[in-house]
Amino acid sequence: MDYIQQRFSVPFEYRVYFTSHLFQQQNPVFRQFLQTDISDNIKKIFFVIDSGVAAHHPTLMDDIRQYFEGNSEVILIDDILIVPGGEACKNTEVYVNEIIAAVDEHSIDRHSYVAAIGGGAVLDMAGYAAAIAHRGIHHIRIPTTVLSQNDSGVGVKNGINYNGKKNFIGTFAPPVAVFNDDRFLTTLDNREWRAGIAEAVKVALIKDKQFYVWLCENALALNRREMEPMQYQIKRCAQLHIDHIAGGDPFEKGSSRPLDFGHWSAHKVEQLSNFEIRHGEAVAMGIALDTAYSHLCGWLNEEDARSVIQLLIDLGFDITHPLMEIAGDNSPVIQGLHEFREHLGGRLTIMLLREIGKGEEVHQLDISLLQKASEWLKQYHQIEQQ
Repeated sequence: MDYIQQRFSVPFEYRVYFTSHLFQQQNPVFRQFLQTDISDNIKKIFFVIDSGVAAHHPTLMDDIRQYFEGNSEVILIDDILIVPGGEACKNTEVYVNEIIAAVDEHSIDRHSYVAAIGGGAVLDMAGYAAAIAHRGIHHIRIPTTVLSQNDSGVGVKNGINYNGKKNFIGTFAPPVAVFNDDRFLTTLDNREWRAGIAEAVKVALIKDKQFYVWLCENALALNRREMEPMQYQIKRCAQLHIDHIAGGDPFEKGSSRPLDFGHWSAHKVEQLSNFEIRHGEAVAMGIALDTAYSHLCGWLNEEDARSVIQLLIDLGFDITHPLMEIAGDNSPVIQGLHEFREHLGGRLTIMLLREIGKGEEVHQLDISLLQKASEWLKQYHQIEQQ
């Protein structure tokens, strides 16, 4: 056998900053980040903004222009692109193409920046466009939702939906920086405020019992929109996600996705609802289903299972939905299992709970037991509604 062996590694490093009023003139955080790039190349920065964020923060574009006025580190492209928020921006290639067209029109090279301000969907889409233009332009993420600040915005995945499948097209491309500005959280509606907390419940259940206990103790305060516990929840959740990404398989070359606990059904239910059910809401229901299954298969004791369900209820989540109900192999949500397997490369790997704070992977699920778990949740929900 005649061959040449090639092997190399590429280190990635980026910071997640926590701040408030990022683009106020007196806030030095963004300027200090730009000063860390000491290359001699002329750098430009192009902003993509979620339309919902732009509407709720009407001075944002002017604030950005004033912030970069006279800046010697970077040239601001004045033509700021506004795109729809939510899955609407990911269900088509139109907005990816608009970003690529702007990169071409404004001669934005790979030493420059595409900065996205918005929820996770906008960050996913813009990150994908940045990754494929010139084979990789520096991408800056400025998440504006709880979900994107504590989970998706701090990770390395980018993508869009395709052919009815969530994140079917995408890349693994880390950002060069993430800026979590808590001011953006103040204009979220109650559903968006709540939705991202589901990811904190998820990561606490599989990795950090102490954090889970904290969530139980602070669930009502979080539901009341108290900012201090929300800030802690975001930072702790982001830290757990970052630690996991650095733990050995950041680009998911294997068939394991432990941080997707509760997600196999969540992704499908989002699609079945035409994305009227938001990602975090679907994840909460997926967590409830997999928790019930973990209990009924003999792993998780009933007291802990009920504790998890009660936490979700205290946070304001629904624990099930008619689209989540399972009535055999042909139930629409069960198709999510097959799609999840395909997404992982052919081998099904699902995270279940051995105990609070400890997850364990399995490679098959019993559909009849899933049906019982669905019924168990439905009965719990009915009792709760009485």
